[in-house]
Amino acid sequence: MLTSRSLRHLAPALAAAALVTTGTAAADNVEVRLATLAPEGSSWMKVLGKGAVEIDKKTQGRVKVKYYAGGVQGDERDVIRKINLGQLDGAAVTSVGLSMVDESIRVLELPRMFASIEEMDYVADKMWPYFVDKFEKKGFRLGDRGDVGWIYFMSKDEVKSIGDLKKLKVWMWGDDQLVRAMYKKLGVSGVPLGVPEVEPALTTGRINACYGSPLAAVALQWNSKIKFMTSMPMSYAIGATVLKKDVYAKVSAEDQAMVLKITKGMQRVLRKRIRKDNEASQKTMVRKGVMVTETPADMIAGFDAAAKSVWKELAGKVYSQAELDMVLKHRDEYRAKSTKPGT
Repeated sequence: MLTSRSLRHLAPALAAAALVTTGTAAADNVEVRLATLAPEGSSWMKVLGKGAVEIDKKTQGRVKVKYYAGGVQGDERDVIRKINLGQLDGAAVTSVGLSMVDESIRVLELPRMFASIEEMDYVADKMWPYFVDKFEKKGFRLGDRGDVGWIYFMSKDEVKSIGDLKKLKVWMWGDDQLVRAMYKKLGVSGVPLGVPEVEPALTTGRINACYGSPLAAVALQWNSKIKFMTSMPMSYAIGATVLKKDVYAKVSAEDQAMVLKITKGMQRVLRKRIRKDNEASQKTMVRKGVMVTETPADMIAGFDAAAKSVWKELAGKVYSQAELDMVLKHRDEYRAKSTKPGT
């Protein structure tokens, strides 16, 4: 992220693609104020910035989008609070930020739930309309799903067992309920910090381990502070744009249709870009000296057992049992289809 104040994990975020719309009366020239942890110059901001230019052009200046990138508006909790106060119109956030509108969306990001990106895509695509409706009822317009990527543990010391992990001072995003539950189940003592605090904390030694996607680690410069990364991903992180519904309603129907078309295109481009850049970022990390440690089978088994226990424990607290059942149902549908002869 170029500076310790530029961020994400993330998204880190972040990453969300469907971003935008407006802020005064229909047909007026309006500016939509959107915050994100994604750093200036990152893959996320390159695509989102191009989208903003296209929206300005295609609506003939009636809808303008202004991004506050790099966490200058604070961590995601700060951003959601500012949206509710009317100081911002929306944000491109990770699922942690989305959970501050409706926590149940975290059911799509449960640790060790998905075996492949394709599996995750299938489940998330099936359930996204359900969450769009839930956010609508809470006064928010939920945009199309974006990517942060597979989340790995990264550390200064090699991690080859859960016991090794317990010895480390591991970052924990203070608002991440899933990670908190996993740490408790594993017996790991997390150090709660906001995303902007991670890089300086790694520098000073306040923490010596963190977690994130390769792209986020490079964008936020965490990769220069660690030496090892697990081969086992903990989860797959997603994000999206949220916009206050009353702001969106002030845009003319014609401009809404144009914005929707552009943002859907942005989402497709961004998702493909982020996945490609995560692969490239991991290669960059390895080239610069980070060692990807093959996670032993017994450590994976321990994580899987802890994760399944956490899925059950959080049902009725973070999400409903019915929502967990929906995820498992769609995941099993995908697995059944993918194992059929000829598929």
